[in-house]
Amino acid sequence: MTSVPPAPPPAGSALTGPGAAPTVAEALFGDRLVLAVEYAQLLAGAGVERGLIGPREVPRLWSRHLLNCAVLADELPAGVPVLDVGSGAGLPGLVLAIRRPDLRVTLLEPMQRRVAFLDEAVTTLGLSGTVAVVRGRAEDASVRRSLGRQEWVVARAVAPLERLATWCVPMLADDGRLLALKGSTAAAEARSSQASVERVGGVIAGVRTVAPLDDVEPTWVVEVRRSGRQPGARGGRRGR
Repeated sequence: MTSVPPAPPPAGSALTGPGAAPTVAEALFGDRLVLAVEYAQLLAGAGVERGLIGPREVPRLWSRHLLNCAVLADELPAGVPVLDVGSGAGLPGLVLAIRRPDLRVTLLEPMQRRVAFLDEAVTTLGLSGTVAVVRGRAEDASVRRSLGRQEWVVARAVAPLERLATWCVPMLADDGRLLALKGSTAAAEARSSQASVERVGGVIAGVRTVAPLDDVEPTWVVEVRRSGRQPGARGGRRGR
């Protein structure tokens, strides 16, 4: 009886295609790598088909997106709730939930087609026990009342920092923190946004590059904390 050679793995599988994980991914995700690969497949498939990810991003899903978001998990304490504002396709919120099952992640997204994708991704990846999807905008008072004050808020590629701060700082608990993932101009953006951040009751606590690794594009994080001052209050002297 003639043996039939096995069929090649489908494009986007864990072995080939856009879902294939680079070596560094195993170091970051460990035994959760299979979930990260499955998520990469979802992004390369349904994510592209529904316009959540551009086709040109598929070859660099890992280097520019998944690994770039995964290193942010090292900034978060154990077991904390995390709100991902403007989650889009789940970056960085779903990546954090995949790498850190101890986190309780809420994905906040206003667009219904993205919410539908996020709901399906959470179900497919078996993350419904630790991840919730909420449709809404951070600037809406009803959303803020529903979600309550947040200890940790993350955002990636949502808006310029001064606008992002006006949405997110009012959602922070006392000494709560916003971690905004930015590009290489993060430090300059933080400087130019300082006054705007202070006007809404925040303070820029630092700008840093998070855990640069081989094959990982640098991740710049701007940390904003809720200050003790009331929004719009002026200090005794001006700093400029």
